[in-house]
Amino acid sequence: MNGADEVVAAPAGPPSPLEWRFSQVFGERTAGEEVQEVDIISAIEFDKTGDHLATGDRGGRVVLFERTDTKDHGGSRRDLERMDYPITRHPEFRYKTEFQSHEPEFDYLKSLEIEEKINKIRWCQPANGALFLLSTNDKTIKYWKVQEKKIKKISEMNVDPSKAVGNGTVGTSSNSSTKQYVANGGYPDRSYNYLNNDFSFPPGEIPSLHLPVVTSHETSLMARCRRVYAHAHDYHINSISSNSDGETFISADDLRINLWNLEISNQSFNIVDVKPANMEDLTEVITSAEFHPIHCNMLAYSSSKGSIRLIDLRQSALCDSHAKLFEEQEAPGTRSFFTEIIASISDIKFGKDGRYILGRDYMTLKLWDINMDSGPVATFQVHEYLRPKLCDLYENDSIFDKFECCLSGDGLRVATGSYSNLFRVFGVAPGSTESTTLEASKNPMRRQVQTPSRPSRSLSSITRVVRRGAESQGVDANGNSFDFTTKLLHLAWHPTENSIACAAANSLYMYYA
Repeated sequence: MNGADEVVAAPAGPPSPLEWRFSQVFGERTAGEEVQEVDIISAIEFDKTGDHLATGDRGGRVVLFERTDTKDHGGSRRDLERMDYPITRHPEFRYKTEFQSHEPEFDYLKSLEIEEKINKIRWCQPANGALFLLSTNDKTIKYWKVQEKKIKKISEMNVDPSKAVGNGTVGTSSNSSTKQYVANGGYPDRSYNYLNNDFSFPPGEIPSLHLPVVTSHETSLMARCRRVYAHAHDYHINSISSNSDGETFISADDLRINLWNLEISNQSFNIVDVKPANMEDLTEVITSAEFHPIHCNMLAYSSSKGSIRLIDLRQSALCDSHAKLFEEQEAPGTRSFFTEIIASISDIKFGKDGRYILGRDYMTLKLWDINMDSGPVATFQVHEYLRPKLCDLYENDSIFDKFECCLSGDGLRVATGSYSNLFRVFGVAPGSTESTTLEASKNPMRRQVQTPSRPSRSLSSITRVVRRGAESQGVDANGNSFDFTTKLLHLAWHPTENSIACAAANSLYMYYA
Protein backbone atom coordinates (compact mmCIF):
# COMPACT_ATOMS: atom_id res chain seq x y z
CA MET A 1 0.00 0.00 0.00
CA ASN A 2 1.48 3.36 -0.97
CA GLY A 3 1.33 6.53 1.04
CA ALA A 4 -1.67 7.88 -0.86
CA ASP A 5 -3.74 4.86 0.07
CA GLU A 6 -2.87 4.84 3.76
CA VAL A 7 -5.61 5.87 6.18
CA VAL A 8 -4.35 7.42 9.39
CA ALA A 9 -6.80 7.16 12.29
CA ALA A 10 -7.40 10.44 14.08
CA PRO A 11 -6.41 10.36 17.74
CA ALA A 12 -9.36 9.72 20.02
CA GLY A 13 -10.40 12.87 21.85
CA PRO A 14 -11.54 13.11 25.45
CA PRO A 15 -15.01 11.74 26.20
CA SER A 16 -17.86 14.21 26.00
CA PRO A 17 -19.17 15.63 29.31
CA LEU A 18 -21.81 13.56 31.04
CA GLU A 19 -25.37 14.74 31.44
CA TRP A 20 -26.38 13.97 34.99
CA ARG A 21 -29.95 13.09 36.01
CA PHE A 22 -31.65 12.72 39.35
CA SER A 23 -32.34 9.10 40.25
CA GLN A 24 -33.58 8.72 43.83
CA VAL A 25 -33.62 10.30 47.23
CA PHE A 26 -33.95 8.62 50.62
CA GLY A 27 -34.87 10.58 53.72
CA GLU A 28 -35.82 13.76 51.90
CA ARG A 29 -36.67 16.64 54.17
CA THR A 30 -39.91 18.54 53.88
CA ALA A 31 -39.79 22.33 53.71
CA GLY A 32 -38.88 23.76 57.08
CA GLU A 33 -38.24 20.38 58.68
CA GLU A 34 -35.54 20.46 61.32
CA VAL A 35 -32.88 17.79 60.93
CA GLN A 36 -31.95 15.82 64.01
CA GLU A 37 -28.20 15.65 64.67
CA VAL A 38 -28.27 11.86 64.99
CA ASP A 39 -29.80 11.48 61.51
CA ILE A 40 -27.02 13.27 59.63
CA ILE A 41 -25.19 10.86 57.32
CA SER A 42 -21.47 10.57 58.11
CA ALA A 43 -20.28 7.74 55.81
CA ILE A 44 -21.16 6.23 52.39
CA GLU A 45 -19.72 3.17 50.70
CA PHE A 46 -20.61 0.99 47.68
CA ASP A 47 -19.54 -2.63 47.75
CA LYS A 48 -17.30 -3.95 44.95
CA THR A 49 -20.24 -5.13 42.84
CA GLY A 50 -22.22 -1.91 43.24
CA ASP A 51 -25.30 -3.96 44.14
CA HIS A 52 -25.23 -2.80 47.75
CA LEU A 53 -24.77 0.60 49.35
CA ALA A 54 -24.16 1.30 53.03
CA THR A 55 -24.52 4.55 54.92
CA GLY A 56 -23.63 5.39 58.51
CA ASP A 57 -24.94 8.31 60.54
CA ARG A 58 -24.06 10.29 63.64
CA GLY A 59 -26.50 8.22 65.67
CA GLY A 60 -24.38 5.11 65.22
CA ARG A 61 -26.71 3.39 62.76
CA VAL A 62 -25.77 1.60 59.57
CA VAL A 63 -28.39 1.48 56.79
CA LEU A 64 -28.07 -0.89 53.83
CA PHE A 65 -29.61 -0.39 50.39
CA GLU A 66 -29.92 -3.00 47.66
CA ARG A 67 -29.92 -2.64 43.86
CA THR A 68 -33.23 -3.76 42.36
CA ASP A 69 -33.29 -2.78 38.67
CA THR A 70 -30.71 -5.43 37.66
CA LYS A 71 -32.83 -8.12 39.29
CA ASP A 72 -35.99 -6.87 37.60
CA HIS A 73 -34.33 -7.07 34.20
CA GLY A 74 -32.80 -10.45 34.85
CA GLY A 75 -29.32 -8.99 34.86
CA SER A 76 -26.44 -10.11 37.00
CA ARG A 77 -23.14 -8.62 37.98
CA ARG A 78 -21.36 -10.60 35.24
CA ASP A 79 -23.81 -9.26 32.69
CA LEU A 80 -23.04 -5.74 33.88
CA GLU A 81 -19.30 -6.32 33.59
CA ARG A 82 -19.69 -7.54 30.01
CA MET A 83 -21.75 -4.53 28.97
CA ASP A 84 -20.14 -1.43 27.54
CA TYR A 85 -19.33 1.32 30.02
CA PRO A 86 -21.27 3.43 30.89
CA ILE A 87 -24.67 1.81 31.42
CA THR A 88 -27.57 4.17 30.80
CA ARG A 89 -30.14 2.08 32.63
CA HIS A 90 -31.80 4.02 35.43
CA PRO A 91 -30.28 2.57 38.64
CA GLU A 92 -32.78 1.82 41.38
CA PHE A 93 -32.03 1.00 44.99
CA ARG A 94 -34.37 0.03 47.79
CA TYR A 95 -34.03 0.05 51.54
CA LYS A 96 -32.73 -3.33 52.71
CA THR A 97 -32.17 -3.19 56.46
CA GLU A 98 -30.56 -1.15 59.23
CA PHE A 99 -28.94 -1.90 62.55
CA GLN A 100 -27.45 -0.05 65.49
CA SER A 101 -23.71 -0.42 65.07
CA HIS A 102 -22.34 1.78 67.88
CA GLU A 103 -23.68 3.23 71.11
CA PRO A 104 -22.35 6.27 73.00
CA GLU A 105 -19.71 5.30 75.56
CA PHE A 106 -17.72 6.92 78.32
CA ASP A 107 -14.04 6.29 78.94
CA TYR A 108 -13.75 6.53 82.71
CA LEU A 109 -9.95 6.37 82.71
CA LYS A 110 -9.67 9.43 80.49
CA SER A 111 -12.97 11.07 81.47
CA LEU A 112 -13.84 11.17 77.79
CA GLU A 113 -17.17 10.77 76.02
CA ILE A 114 -16.98 8.56 72.93
CA GLU A 115 -19.56 9.47 70.32
CA GLU A 116 -21.54 6.80 68.50
CA LYS A 117 -21.01 8.59 65.15
CA ILE A 118 -19.93 6.26 62.33
CA ASN A 119 -16.66 7.61 60.87
CA LYS A 120 -16.13 5.03 58.12
CA ILE A 121 -17.74 1.95 56.58
CA ARG A 122 -15.84 -0.57 54.47
CA TRP A 123 -17.23 -3.66 52.75
CA CYS A 124 -15.46 -7.00 53.06
CA GLN A 125 -15.68 -10.06 50.84
CA PRO A 126 -19.13 -11.73 50.90
CA ALA A 127 -19.42 -15.44 51.67
CA ASN A 128 -22.23 -18.02 51.56
CA GLY A 129 -24.82 -15.44 50.60
CA ALA A 130 -23.98 -13.22 53.57
CA LEU A 131 -22.68 -9.65 53.48
CA PHE A 132 -19.76 -8.54 55.65
CA LEU A 133 -18.70 -5.01 56.51
CA LEU A 134 -16.57 -3.03 58.93
CA SER A 135 -17.79 0.08 60.72
CA THR A 136 -15.98 2.33 63.15
CA ASN A 137 -16.52 5.28 65.43
CA ASP A 138 -13.68 7.19 67.09
CA LYS A 139 -12.38 4.25 69.12
CA THR A 140 -13.98 0.90 68.28
CA ILE A 141 -14.18 -1.07 65.02
CA LYS A 142 -16.88 -3.71 64.53
CA TYR A 143 -17.16 -6.52 61.99
CA TRP A 144 -20.75 -7.22 60.93
CA LYS A 145 -22.38 -10.13 59.16
CA VAL A 146 -25.73 -9.51 57.47
CA GLN A 147 -27.69 -12.47 56.12
CA GLU A 148 -31.21 -13.69 55.59
CA LYS A 149 -32.52 -15.97 58.30
CA LYS A 150 -35.69 -18.02 58.01
CA ILE A 151 -38.18 -17.30 60.76
CA LYS A 152 -39.19 -20.64 62.27
CA LYS A 153 -42.61 -21.18 63.83
CA ILE A 154 -44.26 -24.15 65.56
CA SER A 155 -47.12 -25.20 63.33
CA GLU A 156 -48.37 -28.31 65.19
CA MET A 157 -48.50 -28.86 68.92
CA ASN A 158 -48.11 -32.28 70.51
CA VAL A 159 -51.46 -32.01 72.23
CA ASP A 160 -54.87 -30.88 71.09
CA PRO A 161 -55.47 -27.56 72.86
CA SER A 162 -59.20 -28.30 73.06
CA LYS A 163 -58.54 -31.50 75.03
CA ALA A 164 -55.69 -30.20 77.16
CA VAL A 165 -56.38 -30.26 80.87
CA GLY A 166 -54.05 -28.69 83.42
CA ASN A 167 -50.34 -28.81 82.88
CA GLY A 168 -49.82 -31.13 79.94
CA THR A 169 -52.64 -33.50 81.01
CA VAL A 170 -54.80 -35.03 78.32
CA GLY A 171 -58.39 -35.57 79.34
CA THR A 172 -59.63 -39.17 79.08
CA SER A 173 -63.08 -40.50 78.29
CA SER A 174 -65.46 -41.31 81.14
CA ASN A 175 -65.42 -45.02 80.42
CA SER A 176 -61.65 -45.31 80.37
CA SER A 177 -59.99 -47.87 82.61
CA THR A 178 -58.35 -46.88 85.82
CA LYS A 179 -55.13 -48.44 84.60
CA GLN A 180 -52.45 -45.90 83.91
CA TYR A 181 -49.81 -46.16 81.22
CA VAL A 182 -46.44 -44.60 81.32
CA ALA A 183 -44.79 -43.16 78.23
CA ASN A 184 -43.09 -46.41 77.13
CA GLY A 185 -46.39 -48.30 77.04
CA GLY A 186 -45.88 -50.31 80.27
CA TYR A 187 -47.61 -50.19 83.58
CA PRO A 188 -46.37 -48.21 86.49
CA ASP A 189 -44.54 -50.29 89.03
CA ARG A 190 -44.87 -49.82 92.74
CA SER A 191 -41.24 -48.76 92.82
CA TYR A 192 -42.14 -45.90 90.48
CA ASN A 193 -45.03 -44.57 92.51
CA TYR A 194 -43.54 -41.07 92.28
CA LEU A 195 -44.84 -40.82 88.70
CA ASN A 196 -47.71 -38.40 88.55
CA ASN A 197 -50.80 -38.52 86.43
CA ASP A 198 -49.63 -35.98 83.85
CA PHE A 199 -50.21 -38.28 80.89
CA SER A 200 -53.17 -40.65 80.65
CA PHE A 201 -53.81 -42.76 77.58
CA PRO A 202 -56.74 -44.88 76.45
CA PRO A 203 -56.64 -48.51 77.66
CA GLY A 204 -55.22 -51.19 75.47
CA GLU A 205 -53.39 -48.78 73.19
CA ILE A 206 -49.69 -48.04 72.95
CA PRO A 207 -49.22 -44.26 73.13
CA SER A 208 -47.15 -42.49 70.54
CA LEU A 209 -44.91 -39.50 71.23
CA HIS A 210 -45.95 -36.41 69.28
CA LEU A 211 -43.21 -33.81 68.72
CA PRO A 212 -43.91 -30.20 67.78
CA VAL A 213 -43.36 -29.50 64.09
CA VAL A 214 -41.24 -26.43 63.27
CA THR A 215 -41.72 -24.87 59.85
CA SER A 216 -40.00 -21.92 58.14
CA HIS A 217 -42.39 -19.35 56.80
CA GLU A 218 -40.69 -16.08 55.89
CA THR A 219 -37.14 -14.75 55.83
CA SER A 220 -35.77 -11.81 57.77
CA LEU A 221 -32.46 -9.98 57.48
CA MET A 222 -30.35 -10.35 60.58
CA ALA A 223 -27.24 -8.30 61.40
CA ARG A 224 -24.82 -9.93 63.83
CA CYS A 225 -21.62 -8.46 65.21
CA ARG A 226 -18.90 -11.05 64.59
CA ARG A 227 -15.90 -9.23 66.07
CA VAL A 228 -15.14 -6.10 68.09
CA TYR A 229 -11.69 -4.56 67.66
CA ALA A 230 -11.20 -2.17 70.56
CA HIS A 231 -8.55 -0.54 72.79
CA ALA A 232 -5.95 -0.21 70.04
CA HIS A 233 -6.08 3.54 69.34
CA ASP A 234 -5.25 6.39 71.68
CA TYR A 235 -6.53 8.96 69.19
CA HIS A 236 -9.60 9.21 67.00
CA ILE A 237 -9.84 6.65 64.19
CA ASN A 238 -10.13 8.47 60.86
CA SER A 239 -9.80 5.55 58.42
CA ILE A 240 -10.33 1.84 57.97
CA SER A 241 -9.52 -0.05 54.78
CA SER A 242 -10.01 -3.72 53.92
CA ASN A 243 -7.24 -5.53 52.08
CA SER A 244 -7.51 -7.31 48.75
CA ASP A 245 -6.36 -10.53 50.43
CA GLY A 246 -9.74 -10.74 52.16
CA GLU A 247 -8.10 -11.51 55.49
CA THR A 248 -6.68 -8.26 56.87
CA PHE A 249 -7.54 -4.58 57.23
CA ILE A 250 -5.94 -1.41 58.56
CA SER A 251 -7.17 1.25 60.94
CA ALA A 252 -5.58 4.69 61.22
CA ASP A 253 -5.74 7.44 63.80
CA ASP A 254 -3.83 10.73 63.99
CA LEU A 255 -0.47 9.13 64.79
CA ARG A 256 -0.61 5.40 64.12
CA ILE A 257 -1.77 2.81 61.59
CA ASN A 258 -2.57 -0.70 62.83
CA LEU A 259 -2.85 -3.91 60.82
CA TRP A 260 -5.53 -6.41 61.87
CA ASN A 261 -6.55 -9.92 60.96
CA LEU A 262 -10.31 -10.13 60.57
CA GLU A 263 -10.44 -13.29 62.70
CA ILE A 264 -8.30 -11.94 65.56
CA SER A 265 -9.81 -9.12 67.59
CA ASN A 266 -7.52 -9.01 70.61
CA GLN A 267 -4.27 -8.02 68.89
CA SER A 268 -3.06 -5.86 66.03
CA PHE A 269 0.31 -4.89 64.61
CA ASN A 270 1.44 -1.29 64.59
CA ILE A 271 2.88 -0.72 61.11
CA VAL A 272 3.14 3.09 61.03
CA ASP A 273 3.97 5.30 64.00
CA VAL A 274 4.62 9.01 63.50
CA LYS A 275 4.39 9.94 67.17
CA PRO A 276 7.56 11.84 68.21
CA ALA A 277 9.35 11.13 71.48
CA ASN A 278 8.36 14.61 72.62
CA MET A 279 4.84 15.65 71.59
CA GLU A 280 6.02 19.25 71.36
CA ASP A 281 7.96 18.20 68.28
CA LEU A 282 4.79 17.02 66.52
CA THR A 283 4.50 18.71 63.10
CA GLU A 284 2.01 16.56 61.18
CA VAL A 285 -0.67 13.94 61.71
CA ILE A 286 -2.17 11.13 59.62
CA THR A 287 -5.44 12.15 58.00
CA SER A 288 -6.43 9.19 55.80
CA ALA A 289 -5.17 5.73 54.84
CA GLU A 290 -6.13 3.15 52.23
CA PHE A 291 -4.91 -0.22 50.97
CA HIS A 292 -3.90 -0.67 47.34
CA PRO A 293 -6.86 -2.29 45.52
CA ILE A 294 -4.74 -5.07 43.96
CA HIS A 295 -1.39 -5.43 45.76
CA CYS A 296 -2.04 -6.58 49.32
CA ASN A 297 1.43 -5.47 50.46
CA MET A 298 1.00 -1.79 49.54
CA LEU A 299 -0.93 1.03 51.15
CA ALA A 300 -0.96 4.81 51.13
CA TYR A 301 -1.63 7.39 53.81
CA SER A 302 -1.95 11.16 53.73
CA SER A 303 -0.90 13.80 56.22
CA SER A 304 -1.89 17.25 57.42
CA LYS A 305 1.12 18.69 55.59
CA GLY A 306 -0.33 17.83 52.20
CA SER A 307 1.81 14.77 51.46
CA ILE A 308 0.86 11.23 50.45
CA ARG A 309 3.19 8.36 51.36
CA LEU A 310 3.16 5.00 49.62
CA ILE A 311 4.55 2.20 51.78
CA ASP A 312 5.42 -1.44 51.14
CA LEU A 313 4.78 -3.90 53.97
CA ARG A 314 7.50 -6.19 52.64
CA GLN A 315 10.27 -3.71 53.47
CA SER A 316 10.05 -3.85 57.25
CA ALA A 317 7.68 -4.64 60.08
CA LEU A 318 7.49 -0.98 61.13
CA CYS A 319 7.11 1.17 58.03
CA ASP A 320 8.92 4.27 59.25
CA SER A 321 10.33 4.88 55.79
CA HIS A 322 8.08 5.29 52.77
CA ALA A 323 8.60 3.75 49.36
CA LYS A 324 7.43 6.94 47.62
CA LEU A 325 6.45 10.43 48.68
CA PHE A 326 3.93 12.49 46.71
CA GLU A 327 4.12 16.13 47.71
CA GLU A 328 3.77 19.31 45.70
CA GLN A 329 6.15 22.10 46.66
CA GLU A 330 4.48 25.41 47.44
CA ALA A 331 5.31 28.36 45.25
CA PRO A 332 7.78 30.80 46.85
CA GLY A 333 6.20 33.88 48.35
CA THR A 334 2.74 32.33 48.67
CA ARG A 335 3.02 31.12 52.27
CA SER A 336 0.53 32.53 54.75
CA PHE A 337 -1.08 31.70 58.09
CA PHE A 338 -3.57 29.43 56.32
CA THR A 339 -1.10 27.58 54.08
CA GLU A 340 -0.72 24.47 56.25
CA ILE A 341 -4.42 24.36 57.16
CA ILE A 342 -5.66 24.31 53.57
CA ALA A 343 -2.85 21.97 52.48
CA SER A 344 -4.08 19.22 54.83
CA ILE A 345 -5.41 16.27 52.82
CA SER A 346 -8.80 15.16 54.10
CA ASP A 347 -9.25 12.07 51.92
CA ILE A 348 -7.37 9.83 49.50
CA LYS A 349 -8.66 7.17 47.11
CA PHE A 350 -6.93 4.70 44.82
CA GLY A 351 -8.21 4.26 41.29
CA LYS A 352 -9.73 0.89 40.46
CA ASP A 353 -6.49 -0.44 38.93
CA GLY A 354 -4.28 1.10 41.63
CA ARG A 355 -2.30 3.21 39.15
CA TYR A 356 -3.55 6.57 40.40
CA ILE A 357 -4.17 8.14 43.80
CA LEU A 358 -6.68 10.96 44.21
CA GLY A 359 -6.18 13.37 47.11
CA ARG A 360 -8.50 16.11 48.35
CA ASP A 361 -7.24 19.12 50.27
CA TYR A 362 -9.40 22.10 51.19
CA MET A 363 -8.90 24.01 47.94
CA THR A 364 -8.14 21.39 45.30
CA LEU A 365 -8.29 17.84 44.02
CA LYS A 366 -4.96 16.36 42.93
CA LEU A 367 -4.47 13.21 40.89
CA TRP A 368 -1.14 11.41 41.27
CA ASP A 369 0.43 8.67 39.16
CA ILE A 370 2.15 6.29 41.59
CA ASN A 371 4.97 5.90 39.06
CA MET A 372 5.66 9.65 38.98
CA ASP A 373 6.29 11.49 42.23
CA SER A 374 7.60 14.72 40.73
CA GLY A 375 4.14 16.30 40.70
CA PRO A 376 0.43 15.57 40.22
CA VAL A 377 -0.72 14.63 36.73
CA ALA A 378 -3.80 16.83 37.19
CA THR A 379 -4.98 19.50 39.64
CA PHE A 380 -8.61 20.63 39.85
CA GLN A 381 -9.62 23.87 41.57
CA VAL A 382 -12.62 23.29 43.80
CA HIS A 383 -12.65 26.20 46.25
CA GLU A 384 -10.41 28.79 44.67
CA TYR A 385 -13.21 31.36 44.90
CA LEU A 386 -13.04 30.99 48.70
CA ARG A 387 -9.44 32.17 48.97
CA PRO A 388 -10.41 35.80 49.81
CA LYS A 389 -12.67 34.46 52.59
CA LEU A 390 -10.17 32.27 54.46
CA CYS A 391 -10.37 34.52 57.53
CA ASP A 392 -14.14 34.06 57.75
CA LEU A 393 -13.77 30.34 57.14
CA TYR A 394 -11.25 30.11 59.95
CA GLU A 395 -13.50 32.04 62.34
CA ASN A 396 -16.48 29.72 61.80
CA ASP A 397 -14.30 26.56 61.66
CA SER A 398 -15.43 25.74 58.11
CA ILE A 399 -11.79 25.70 57.02
CA PHE A 400 -11.46 22.42 58.96
CA ASP A 401 -14.26 20.66 57.05
CA LYS A 402 -13.16 17.29 55.69
CA PHE A 403 -14.46 16.73 52.17
CA GLU A 404 -14.24 13.28 50.62
CA CYS A 405 -13.41 12.44 47.01
CA CYS A 406 -14.02 9.55 44.62
CA LEU A 407 -13.07 8.25 41.17
CA SER A 408 -15.24 6.64 38.51
CA GLY A 409 -14.73 2.96 37.83
CA ASP A 410 -13.22 3.65 34.39
CA GLY A 411 -10.86 6.27 35.86
CA LEU A 412 -12.02 8.99 33.46
CA ARG A 413 -13.62 11.27 36.06
CA VAL A 414 -13.29 12.39 39.67
CA ALA A 415 -15.78 14.01 42.03
CA THR A 416 -15.83 15.82 45.36
CA GLY A 417 -18.22 17.91 47.47
CA SER A 418 -18.52 21.57 48.32
CA TYR A 419 -20.78 24.01 50.15
CA SER A 420 -24.47 24.74 49.52
CA ASN A 421 -24.88 20.96 49.02
CA LEU A 422 -22.98 21.21 45.72
CA PHE A 423 -20.54 18.70 44.29
CA ARG A 424 -18.13 18.91 41.38
CA VAL A 425 -17.33 16.37 38.65
CA PHE A 426 -14.13 16.74 36.61
CA GLY A 427 -12.86 14.86 33.57
CA VAL A 428 -9.29 13.58 33.89
CA ALA A 429 -8.69 12.25 30.38
CA PRO A 430 -5.98 14.12 28.43
CA GLY A 431 -7.50 17.20 26.81
CA SER A 432 -10.71 16.99 28.82
CA THR A 433 -12.25 20.26 29.98
CA GLU A 434 -15.21 18.65 31.70
CA SER A 435 -16.12 20.49 34.88
CA THR A 436 -19.68 20.13 36.11
CA THR A 437 -21.24 21.59 39.24
CA LEU A 438 -24.29 19.76 40.56
CA GLU A 439 -26.60 20.26 43.49
CA ALA A 440 -27.90 17.58 45.83
CA SER A 441 -31.55 18.05 44.88
CA LYS A 442 -34.09 16.64 42.45
CA ASN A 443 -32.79 19.15 39.91
CA PRO A 444 -29.02 18.55 40.07
CA MET A 445 -28.26 20.87 37.13
CA ARG A 446 -29.65 23.88 39.00
CA ARG A 447 -26.06 24.50 40.22
CA GLN A 448 -27.00 27.01 42.89
CA VAL A 449 -29.23 27.36 45.90
CA GLN A 450 -32.07 29.81 45.97
CA THR A 451 -31.22 33.22 47.36
CA PRO A 452 -32.70 33.74 50.84
CA SER A 453 -35.88 35.75 51.18
CA ARG A 454 -35.42 39.48 51.53
CA PRO A 455 -35.28 40.53 55.20
CA SER A 456 -37.37 43.27 56.71
CA ARG A 457 -35.91 46.75 56.36
CA SER A 458 -35.50 47.63 60.03
CA LEU A 459 -31.95 48.69 60.91
CA SER A 460 -31.47 46.02 63.60
CA SER A 461 -32.57 43.17 61.31
CA ILE A 462 -30.30 44.39 58.48
CA THR A 463 -27.35 44.44 60.89
CA ARG A 464 -28.07 40.88 61.99
CA VAL A 465 -28.35 39.64 58.40
CA VAL A 466 -25.07 41.30 57.41
CA ARG A 467 -23.27 39.73 60.35
CA ARG A 468 -24.75 36.31 59.69
CA GLY A 469 -24.01 36.62 56.00
CA ALA A 470 -20.38 37.37 56.68
CA GLU A 471 -20.14 34.17 58.68
CA SER A 472 -22.15 31.66 56.68
CA GLN A 473 -22.98 32.98 53.21
CA GLY A 474 -21.25 34.46 50.21
CA VAL A 475 -21.09 34.61 46.43
CA ASP A 476 -18.64 32.68 44.26
CA ALA A 477 -16.86 33.85 41.11
CA ASN A 478 -19.87 32.93 38.94
CA GLY A 479 -22.27 34.97 41.04
CA ASN A 480 -23.79 31.88 42.69
CA SER A 481 -24.60 32.13 46.37
CA PHE A 482 -23.09 29.60 48.74
CA ASP A 483 -23.86 28.68 52.31
CA PHE A 484 -21.22 27.37 54.72
CA THR A 485 -23.87 25.77 56.94
CA THR A 486 -24.89 23.28 54.22
CA LYS A 487 -22.06 21.13 52.98
CA LEU A 488 -21.73 17.95 50.98
CA LEU A 489 -18.90 16.06 52.68
CA HIS A 490 -19.62 12.43 51.77
CA LEU A 491 -20.07 10.87 48.35
CA ALA A 492 -19.27 7.64 46.53
CA TRP A 493 -19.04 6.61 42.87
CA HIS A 494 -20.56 3.32 41.69
CA PRO A 495 -17.71 0.90 40.83
CA THR A 496 -18.96 -0.05 37.35
CA GLU A 497 -21.39 2.68 36.28
CA ASN A 498 -21.62 6.43 36.06
CA SER A 499 -23.77 6.91 39.11
CA ILE A 500 -23.02 8.80 42.31
CA ALA A 501 -24.48 8.61 45.81
CA CYS A 502 -24.02 11.63 48.04
CA ALA A 503 -25.26 12.83 51.41
CA ALA A 504 -26.81 16.19 52.19
CA ALA A 505 -27.51 16.26 55.92
CA ASN A 506 -29.89 13.32 56.55
CA SER A 507 -30.81 12.82 52.88
CA LEU A 508 -29.17 10.33 50.51
CA TYR A 509 -29.28 11.48 46.87
CA MET A 510 -28.57 9.23 43.88
CA TYR A 511 -27.65 10.43 40.38
CA TYR A 512 -26.77 8.72 37.11
CA ALA A 513 -25.49 9.75 33.68
